[in-house]
Amino acid sequence: MSNFVQSLKLWFAPERIREEGDTPDYRFSLANERTFLAWLRTALALIGGGFAVDQFLPDLRWAWRIGLALALLAAGVLCSLRAVNHWVRCERAMRRGEDLPASRFPAILGLAVAVVALAMVVVVLFGWEG
Repeated sequence: MSNFVQSLKLWFAPERIREEGDTPDYRFSLANERTFLAWLRTALALIGGGFAVDQFLPDLRWAWRIGLALALLAAGVLCSLRAVNHWVRCERAMRRGEDLPASRFPAILGLAVAVVALAMVVVVLFGWEG
């Protein structure tokens, strides 16, 4: 838990990361930043998809519409939070000369998106109000 709290503090004081280890090749730090931005784009797409389901599918049964919208919105929130956490963890690992951290999050996010997509397939096949 202490490691998580320390990592969380670095979200809002990234200059403190420089206190650890050695400065990595700037290309690696920039690649880490590009990965962070890709995760944020993914989060924004999920959030946009959640709003789109809610706003543009009014004929969809309420429970389906809200369930799908909330699933996409929750995935977007988790993805954006995970982006910051992953950026900090990778930056610290590079400065310390450690292996980059492994993560199950891409697999979990992929499965969550697949479940939502399958639910949308069911909705399309069986109609909006079925």
